[in-house]
Amino acid sequence: MPLYKTITASPHTKVFIWKVEEPFEELSDGIQLTDHCQNRVDGMKSEIHRRGFMSIRHLMAEAGYVDADLYYDELGKPHLKDGKNISITHSFNFTGIIVSDKKVGIDIEKQREKILRIANKFTPLKEYHTLANEDALIRKLTIVWGAKESVYKMYAEPGLGFLQHINVTDFDFDDAKTTAKVLFKGRKSFYEMEFLEFEGFTCVYGWATKAIEN
Repeated sequence: MPLYKTITASPHTKVFIWKVEEPFEELSDGIQLTDHCQNRVDGMKSEIHRRGFMSIRHLMAEAGYVDADLYYDELGKPHLKDGKNISITHSFNFTGIIVSDKKVGIDIEKQREKILRIANKFTPLKEYHTLANEDALIRKLTIVWGAKESVYKMYAEPGLGFLQHINVTDFDFDDAKTTAKVLFKGRKSFYEMEFLEFEGFTCVYGWATKAIEN
């Protein structure tokens, strides 16, 4: 079974990444779904989504959980019944989860030229004019998008805008980390972010550090 990578981000925060290579039947073997999740997977038309859904249950098993330990709130945000925090991501043939005592978020994205066309909707492009070439710009924008997506998952409040409310501190690729800040409804929140790149994909994950009321 291709558990692709395990990362211990801190003593209380772990990341698990799966490369989805098995057929759905193999991924389903030994996995007991709740009625709600069985209905969800039965209703999926995309085979890669069905396989990704089941691979996430294997990642949960790596973290010591079963499907029945997971529930979703009214906004669709996942939670664990033991009070720990979880975030989930799926992109093409990679899936990932992060589990922590802290509020956490994770995002995996495929590095694609498409991001150049939508970049001005989520970040000020002028910040990246010094990048040497288009490939570097795609890489950086994918990290920024992943960081903002991760923060959005952590914040989980309607109305939060990627461009207007979430700022990602500029970074060097070699740093493999950055910070992010949210200013929303008079409240400042701060986040530590880390990232890695593999096989044309980018994974960004992070955790909340503090929040300040203005």
